[in-house]
Amino acid sequence: MTDNMNANHQIIFCTCPDNGTAEKIARLLVETSKAACVNILPGISSFYTWNGQVESATEHLLLIKAHKEHYQAIETTIRAHHPYELPEIIAVPIERGLPEYLHWIDSCHSSK
Repeated sequence: MTDNMNANHQIIFCTCPDNGTAEKIARLLVETSKAACVNILPGISSFYTWNGQVESATEHLLLIKAHKEHYQAIETTIRAHHPYELPEIIAVPIERGLPEYLHWIDSCHSSK
């Protein structure tokens, strides 16, 4: 592992209500080179407060690996194709990682 002092890479978390939505967003992000990879973790249980009520739902979690320069484009794409009024879009910088993997993310990075 190596230090990535510039934090040029990120993982973005986004929950989706169903597999169709998750796959559509994942495919759009990868096909347009906004993300190098998107994992879909199906069947997660979410508990949250919405409009003053405790709610629960079974959702699909997207783990989006991307260059930090693509955050705004990823957010825009998710908002345009996500059915939630307020979708979860949380970016976390990747501080350390296998150098070859981080270079692979860079190789998928483009200015599209």
